[in-house]
Amino acid sequence: MGRFTRRDFLRTAGAAALGAAASLLEAPSQAADDPVFAPEKGAQLRVLRWKRFVQGDEDLWLENTRNFTARTGVEVTVDSENWEDLRPKAAIAANVGAGPDIIVGTNADPQQYPERLVDVTDLADYLGNKYGGWYDICRAYGMHEGRWIAIPTGAAGAALVYRKSMLQAVGYETVPNDFPGLLKLCQALNANGTPPGFPLGHATGDATEWCHWALWGFGGRLTDEQNRVAIHSRQTVAALEYAAELYRTFPPGTTSWLDPSNNKAFLAGDISLTPNGISIYYAAKKSTDPKLQAMAEDIRHAHYSIGPIGRRLRGGQMFPAFIFKYSRYPGAAKEYLRFMMEKEQYLPWQAACTGYVSHPLRAYESSPVWSADPQNVFFRDVVKDMQHYGYAGRLGKESAAASAEFVVVDMFAEACTGARRPRDAAGAAEQRAKHIYKT
Repeated sequence: MGRFTRRDFLRTAGAAALGAAASLLEAPSQAADDPVFAPEKGAQLRVLRWKRFVQGDEDLWLENTRNFTARTGVEVTVDSENWEDLRPKAAIAANVGAGPDIIVGTNADPQQYPERLVDVTDLADYLGNKYGGWYDICRAYGMHEGRWIAIPTGAAGAALVYRKSMLQAVGYETVPNDFPGLLKLCQALNANGTPPGFPLGHATGDATEWCHWALWGFGGRLTDEQNRVAIHSRQTVAALEYAAELYRTFPPGTTSWLDPSNNKAFLAGDISLTPNGISIYYAAKKSTDPKLQAMAEDIRHAHYSIGPIGRRLRGGQMFPAFIFKYSRYPGAAKEYLRFMMEKEQYLPWQAACTGYVSHPLRAYESSPVWSADPQNVFFRDVVKDMQHYGYAGRLGKESAAASAEFVVVDMFAEACTGARRPRDAAGAAEQRAKHIYKT
């Protein structure tokens, strides 16, 4: 008998898991006229969510919403805001006790006002039991003191997006798998007039993700396991020194880049490599412009390179949906979220997103979208592999505030631009974090 290796086991286990997930999606659904949560008489809902980066997301979300209204009679108004505007609007609603019934927000926003949110444990348990369970990170983002305060609807994660031809022009077929190799590639690209570009402004998605990737890759962290501020360390300084070297290869202006900025620069041909979701590839692929269609054929993705700690880590932009207690229609709100997370709505929506949103429920690992295009698979396991931005402590009001105030991103921007030496930037971030954590 041949030797059965650990790799064989993992391959077999992975296939078995995907097979189990597929069977869950093939199982009969609950009857269409048998809702789990009954909407209140005369219910109307206002929903505020993040503004789409891929058009299919918005189109299918609105189509599913119309189908919900047709089925239940509950009128739903959906408004969208940029990520940078969504967080303050959600905070205002929480503070004044009026506004949208449901907000589909970002990251740990619900942790800033958990006492003002409807308990959705019953809904979370229903979905988890039906669809193979939640990934572990979903509990960190969705739960507070043992109860669910939000339903994670999925997450957007980044890969390294690059122009294959531009890498080949400097002697590379793909992005190196290690930090030193990535830096050498970026230096070569810049020297060839096709620089990389990573956002360093208050970009809730891309800047937050890549700065934490660099921080974690050297072993740095915002807090320790006891939730004590631990950002001022030799590991953090090493990460900042490395990032400063990368920054020297970027074009001018990246310190003001928000989440759409690197998309625009890449599609304009101004940069060759950037961290991003699948939205750049989607925009080029779906464009009617022949130049962008040709660019789509040249776009490739790679996983983030691995730092000195020796293992791959990734963050991600979680999209938690939460219901405020001031809502007059919590039953209708829960039923809306249930409806949107059921496979009949979720699978077409995820397909329309072309992989921009990675699923929070294990059954959706077998969604057809992940095999529809070789570029999609880089985003399949975002939620499965995510580490939260309060690492290595816990998510809560403090970690949510640190993210909202861009403590880590600002630290990297200061070190990269030379506004502060890396050690001083880490010290300044430590003082900001201690003020937030009140230590």
